[in-house]
Formats: sequence, C-alpha cells, structure tokens
Amino acid sequence: MKNRSGAGPKLAGAVSLAAFIIAASTAPVGAQPRPSIQTQQQAAPQPAQIDRNGVLILIRSTLLALHEANETGNYTVLRDLSAPGFRDANTAARIGEIFASQRTQKLDLSGVAVLDPQLTLLPQIEANGLLHMAGFFPSVPSQVNFELLYAPVDGRWRLFGISVNVGSSTPTAPSPPQPPPAAQVSQQKQVEPPKGKPAAATRATKPSAGEAAPAGP
Repeated sequence: MKNRSGAGPKLAGAVSLAAFIIAASTAPVGAQPRPSIQTQQQAAPQPAQIDRNGVLILIRSTLLALHEANETGNYTVLRDLSAPGFRDANTAARIGEIFASQRTQKLDLSGVAVLDPQLTLLPQIEANGLLHMAGFFPSVPSQVNFELLYAPVDGRWRLFGISVNVGSSTPTAPSPPQPPPAAQVSQQKQVEPPKGKPAAATRATKPSAGEAAPAGP
C-alpha cells in the first residue's frame, strides 16, 4: 500500500502502525468477559464453513470501512457495522484515538479493493463461536497485516475485533540459473583422451626417413 504523505519506504518502519481493538478489552461490569485472541487459539478451533468470496467480502469491506474512517476522521460508520459487543466497548472517539497514527500519516488502504490477501490463518470458528482469520496484503514499499474477529449477529458476521499494522515489503531478486549438467559433461568429453582400441587411421601415416614403405601386392 502506498502512503500519500510522500515519506517513501522508510515510513513503514518509522510509523510502526499497530492498532488493535477487541470488544473483550472493556467488558461491562458484571458481564462475563469474552476470551482474548490468545485464549481462543488455545481452544480447539474448527474450520469455518465459508467460501473464498465470503472471506474476501468480509476482509475488504472491513478494511475499506477503516480506510474511509481514517480519511474522514469519522469512525461512526465503522462502529455501526460492528457487533453489539464491539459497539458497547468502543465509542467512535475511542476508535479514532486508536487509529490516530494511521490517520496522521495518511496511510492509503484503498489498494485492498483490488489486491488479493494472503491468509496466514485460515478462517476458523473459535470455541466461543467467533470467526477468526489473519493475513496480509502484499505490496511495495509496505504491506498491510491484519487480524480479524467476527461475531454472528442475525445470520451475518459482524466485526468484533480488528488488528492492523504495516510493515516493509522488499522484493528479492531471483538467484542466477545454474548451467545445465549436460553441457558440463560435453566439455569433459572434449578434453578426455579416446578410450579402447587405437584408431585405424594410424596405418595411413607416411613413412619417416629411413623407413621403407610396405610393398604392394
């Protein structure tokens, strides 16, 4: 993803954009807190029954909503699209404070609309019923890493937790190709002396001085 502030590739390391919101971080008094992401990973998750298109819709819609919120400074829509537990734990102002660094640096996340994410954690259902996935959008000079949690609300997945950070992504040049083994064998054959019986061509040599040629028949 490019950064429109003009800072270039060095920006990703300098900004260290890391924002993490999860509804369980501020559970109401007297309510049973939901497990953290680390606790959920210790449980026995099950693969989520969701196709690739459904995964792309969730990831892109969430990150594009975050992009619009960072662009406008208004996080109300992002909050309204989330699950009730997320809304109860996070005001729009609090979400804005968490993502203030991304907004200040004018990070452009619009590329997620056309790039395909690479998943490092395939969608899975945690023990508490939350949909959990993680991955990144490869790009140069920086890549967007994400981790997302969704809660089922009225038959739809609603945002329950979001973690976003940006890191550097430097392409590496491919290694030079090795010469084919067949060419090496051919060169060796050219310098090796012939093996087996002497060539018959030695009988056709001219006699040297002092030698008589054999008489004809």
